[in-house]
Amino acid sequence: MKGRWRNIELNDSFWERFYLPFPLVVIGSKEGDHFDLAPKHMSIPLSWEDHYGFVCTPRHSTYHNIKKHGYFTVSYPKPEQLVITSLTASPRTNSDTDKAILSQIETIPASTIEGVFLKDSFLMLECKLYKIYDDFGQNSLITGRIINARADEDYLREADKDEQQQLFNHPLLSYLHPGRYASIKETGVFPLPKDFKK
Repeated sequence: MKGRWRNIELNDSFWERFYLPFPLVVIGSKEGDHFDLAPKHMSIPLSWEDHYGFVCTPRHSTYHNIKKHGYFTVSYPKPEQLVITSLTASPRTNSDTDKAILSQIETIPASTIEGVFLKDSFLMLECKLYKIYDDFGQNSLITGRIINARADEDYLREADKDEQQQLFNHPLLSYLHPGRYASIKETGVFPLPKDFKK
């Protein structure tokens, strides 16, 4: 069946016109004498090594916290943590300088930096600020070097595990922009060409 194509105007709502899958993470940063948590979906490894980055905006405390302290954490929540992850996006009130809801969310401390993770996340990264790129319109790209990582053993790839069954038993949480989510558990092997090298 042929597709029916039409041009899309490149304006502020361009990315709202279709669905795209993204990872859903929670970024942690030090804010005063406590820690802030904020969900992000424009987040990705930036190399095959230890570089990591996410899109933020100078309008958010996350940006200023990381710029000031030089560190951040990345929590990859499981699908059953969807509501808790969503609550980290709760707004601040006029009378509060922090998000009151965060005191109700369970966290665990980072190992090598001043930071916290969303408890029970399947992957946790501790990052030292590398560079902030402020030239993406109203957004910025915050990049870091991963200096410590830990993962739930059920999510680690191992030679003796059936990958399809592993993902079925331990699905991944994905954000479908705009405004939806998915639990990824049905997967297939990607058909790479013979002798393909990364």
